[in-house]
Amino acid sequence: MSDIHFGLEDQRALDWVVAEIAERRPDAVAITGDLTMRARHHEFTAACEWISALDVPVTVEIGNHDMPYFNPIERFFDPYRRFRSIEGVVEKEIDLPGAAIVPLKTAARAQWRLNWSKGWITGAALKECLDSIDALPVGVRPIVACHHPLVEVGTHGTALTRGGNNALAELAKRNVLAVLSGHVHDAFDLVQDTPNGKVRMIGAGTLSQRLRSSPPSFNELHLSDAGLKVVVRNLEQVPSEDMMIPDVPEDALPPRKPGEPVAPVGRIPAEDPPVH
Repeated sequence: MSDIHFGLEDQRALDWVVAEIAERRPDAVAITGDLTMRARHHEFTAACEWISALDVPVTVEIGNHDMPYFNPIERFFDPYRRFRSIEGVVEKEIDLPGAAIVPLKTAARAQWRLNWSKGWITGAALKECLDSIDALPVGVRPIVACHHPLVEVGTHGTALTRGGNNALAELAKRNVLAVLSGHVHDAFDLVQDTPNGKVRMIGAGTLSQRLRSSPPSFNELHLSDAGLKVVVRNLEQVPSEDMMIPDVPEDALPPRKPGEPVAPVGRIPAEDPPVH
């Protein structure tokens, strides 16, 4: 699941997810960032309490909305301070039968461009992820979890995730099962070509009121000898294929212009809900 955005969360969707987890007892839950809307203390308190109540193994990635907005000193020198109550699950590797969820940090406290909401994979972050993958036992396949999709789409050099193409090429060498991400608020299941082979990218939608072109959802992943199956779960019982966008958008905004990817269900809101 991804982009819960406490502060603008969809409470009905969250209650439903809690009930689903309690009933289905998944082996693990991966939350790929943007727990909060503006990284305010009360938003983090609500997010951490909600996550702590999930009685299953959890790993949490950092999203761009989780970096302090209004305290630049904290953002630069102690950006994870507000995660303290759940620090044990932040960027945590989770071992599963035959696979492991390995974190990859894509959110940056600062960048050499104006839009800091986009992803940036530093050399250190990529090395940490690759070292974790290389340390896995023989036969255990990695599932990489991050916040931003690892594609450098966009025009005029803006790039959704700087370093994304290089990261995908390195992950292709390591035969990853998939790269899980969020950020764009619509689900997807795509295969990306790299110089070293193909990499599967699986994106989760949102559990907030900040909808793009599909209703609130999470991805249910089934791992078996046949591979990895994705079911996009949502309260409206929309089929998975109708919930998925055919490409990764240039930004994390609703599709307002011709040619921008839209899920077949086409639930594009007239405007975003206000953020106070």
